[in-house]
Amino acid sequence: MKPKLAVIDYGMGNLRSVSKAFESCGADVTLVTSPDQIEGASGLVLPGVGALGDCIEGLRACNLVDVVKSWISEDRPFFGVCLGYQALYDFSEEGSVQGLGIFPGQVKRFHLPAEYKVPHMGWNAVEFKDANDPIIEGLSSGIDQFYFVHSYYVSPEDSESAFFKTEYGVPFASGIKVGNCIATQFHPEKSQAKGLQLYGNFLKLVENN
Repeated sequence: MKPKLAVIDYGMGNLRSVSKAFESCGADVTLVTSPDQIEGASGLVLPGVGALGDCIEGLRACNLVDVVKSWISEDRPFFGVCLGYQALYDFSEEGSVQGLGIFPGQVKRFHLPAEYKVPHMGWNAVEFKDANDPIIEGLSSGIDQFYFVHSYYVSPEDSESAFFKTEYGVPFASGIKVGNCIATQFHPEKSQAKGLQLYGNFLKLVENN
């Protein structure tokens, strides 16, 4: 049996590339636009590109805000990508938007020396907090690179939640792992073999829960 993933379709985001990447890793993927469509899924995925305010409004319009909150609070397997990571926090400087408030922290804009272009776009190395964690099996901390496109970064209140770390002018939390909740600022679906490895590891987590 393939692990069943529900990928949230709230009217924007990189749905096709995320879905295809998970399918290539062996998942049975369903795009969902309402709470009832999530029934039977073992993993929930929140992708996103664009503005965080549109992401939050899209989730509200689909009546999926409470679903995401309860899913994560129940420690069910969740993967957030880019905006799907930023949306989990209290507040974003991008349009002074209130996020979902699942985790304490803020989303801040890069303010960097002139030699650093914003948005941060392209490949960058990612360090892992725990090299033995199954979520990064087959990956090398500080060596393997992943693809980024963002002008804002997450500053979590709980620094221990920052499982993935990257430096671009300043060090920042490029992803978290809190129980079975994984979320990354980088795009695994655009990160070729290393990104697919991460998605594949997430599917193993889904299968084991």
